[in-house]
Amino acid sequence: MTSRNAENPQAAQSGGPAAAPAPVQRRWFVLAAAVGLSWALPLLLDALSLDVVLIPVLVLAIGSLIRVGGGLLDRLVVSAFILCGAVMAFGLLFSVWPWGLAPVPGAGFLLTVVSVCGWLSRRRPHIPLRLRGTDALVLGTFAVVWHYMHHPLAGKSITERLAFFVTSEDRMGHFSYFDGIHHVGGYNFLHQEAAKTFMMTPSEAVYPQGTHFLLAWIDVLVKSSTDGGPAAEMMNRYLLYVIGAYALLCAVLVWAARWIGGPRLRGWRAAVVCASVMAVMLSGSMANLVEKGFDSETVGLLFLAVGLALLVRPAMGRAEFALVGVAGLVTVTFVYNLYGALLGLALAAVLVVHRRRFAPRRGLLLGVLAGGTLIAGLPSIFSVLTKLDVSKTSNLAGPMVVPDRPVLIGCALAALLAASLRMNRRTGTGQMVLVLVLGAITMLTLFGVYQTKTIGYLSYYFEKLAAAGLVISVISLGLVGLLLTPAERSKGSVRRRRAERLLQSGLAVVAALALFGGVQFGVPSGWISFAKRLNTTSAFNESPMLKWARGEARSDMGPPARALVGRDLKDRPGPVIALYSNDSYLNLKSTFLAQLLNHRAGDMVELYEIFYVKMGGPPTEKGAKKQEFAKEYDTSLVHLKKALAEGPAAPTQRGGGPPGGGRVSKGQSPAGNTATGVGAPQPPP
Repeated sequence: MTSRNAENPQAAQSGGPAAAPAPVQRRWFVLAAAVGLSWALPLLLDALSLDVVLIPVLVLAIGSLIRVGGGLLDRLVVSAFILCGAVMAFGLLFSVWPWGLAPVPGAGFLLTVVSVCGWLSRRRPHIPLRLRGTDALVLGTFAVVWHYMHHPLAGKSITERLAFFVTSEDRMGHFSYFDGIHHVGGYNFLHQEAAKTFMMTPSEAVYPQGTHFLLAWIDVLVKSSTDGGPAAEMMNRYLLYVIGAYALLCAVLVWAARWIGGPRLRGWRAAVVCASVMAVMLSGSMANLVEKGFDSETVGLLFLAVGLALLVRPAMGRAEFALVGVAGLVTVTFVYNLYGALLGLALAAVLVVHRRRFAPRRGLLLGVLAGGTLIAGLPSIFSVLTKLDVSKTSNLAGPMVVPDRPVLIGCALAALLAASLRMNRRTGTGQMVLVLVLGAITMLTLFGVYQTKTIGYLSYYFEKLAAAGLVISVISLGLVGLLLTPAERSKGSVRRRRAERLLQSGLAVVAALALFGGVQFGVPSGWISFAKRLNTTSAFNESPMLKWARGEARSDMGPPARALVGRDLKDRPGPVIALYSNDSYLNLKSTFLAQLLNHRAGDMVELYEIFYVKMGGPPTEKGAKKQEFAKEYDTSLVHLKKALAEGPAAPTQRGGGPPGGGRVSKGQSPAGNTATGVGAPQPPP
């Protein structure tokens, strides 16, 4: 290490610039000017309805003061990560002050904090502009995933997009938390009575709300208003945010693997690692997270990937390490507290592995991390002490997205192999990968044993924890890439050497996409003799992401959504029971969507009885089917009466046409409640 790099060890470890800009003197007029600008800029942008510009301004402001990463993309990823942690943590303050999520106070406060921290640190703003060739693979991953995931929405109206929004009950539940935060102006668990109107209790107290708070904060800046507008428009924007979050997850995994590989992972080795991770995400099962509505899990995995990568290879100074550690604790536990244990394991391990490096001012560092742990744990502690039954929740059943087992097992074993080699056992990164992979395997095993002993099978949350295991295994490929033989330095002109590196990297990318992504680049799979044509089907074409892109994940909620938005909710702001079909689950989803469109999802606590109501469509009038329909009608009527008797006062019940709607209206007469029965025609197919 040169003397210049010795003065800046974090730059040497990150492969960044040799030295940071020299510190500047603290001048009061500089602080005053920075604070003044911190408020003037939000006021100006708000007046122009361009508050969304404040997001890149905040990212660049933070990025100019931290000293992490020698390249532009690395710096932006870390600064965005710290910003998300700050928004969630200071969101506790935003939730109780009188301005709520208003753009100017929140952004002005955050910019003021950045200005004061920069003044106290005496750092001159600086952002590295260096780019790496593999930045194209990171950004390309985002672009490709966004293209395919957004494709079925392109050219469709807001109402038509609702068929892709309502692909699961989970999505509707997540939107209700987002809607509640919009209306109460902060975290729902800090405004429980007001929040009960917008979501099914006890969700306002027990469910992690970091994802929904962050998206609501972004949405306020996008809209330049705390008024989210009509619910259908809010749903459209929310779905776009979720798709963007999944595309970011895929891109971040590519970045995280490269970060763990460090500055030694260059050339074709970096290309093959990045392309392998890209291929796994393009062709794997994780795209089902969007269809299943696992929005918090998606965002939780995103923050987990960034946090773990930065802790596995903490190429930064103590101040940045403290910021990253606290940001990781806050983002992961606020968004998906199940993953907090893995982040905590990594944080404890890095403090042991790098104990000598963090020895100076260790007490201060531990104090900051302890404070961050307390803040990060507040929502979880609050939920456990109020209404959350941990043992019951941990064994919940439900729809699952099963991570690809061969990828999970193969990448984990490859990471263990790489970390166990002598050349890596001596490095902090190798030791961290070893601890993290073994720790994840241990946690998965223990949780799996617990579930099999208590309920007899592996259920919902096991697969969610397995998804975190997949993230750990995939990003650890960065260490595996260092085992590959680096390309020899060739002779010749600079242009020739660059051309050779580009060719080698291009071949590595194509090979990785073919091997791990099932991409055939137009090569047919064979000949279909009976059809006398080539078989162009490939594994990539049959992947969940491509099926979503072809519209195969479209739900059956298109006609009910059009009927509710275009006709049946006009001038009816109260609770609505939507019975459009003899399919009880379609009736439940239609009723749930009706409450969301009226910002009244809290009414679904009582109206969930509609799950058992199998009427609303045209009756069957012939033979045995007529008798079966009559029996189901009588049973359904009992449940409908119960929903009306226990539900909100005076709901509007939308029937399924003159036959269905009329028969429903004649039968309902629950004591103590009234309903307006409307024989609306069935929604068009």
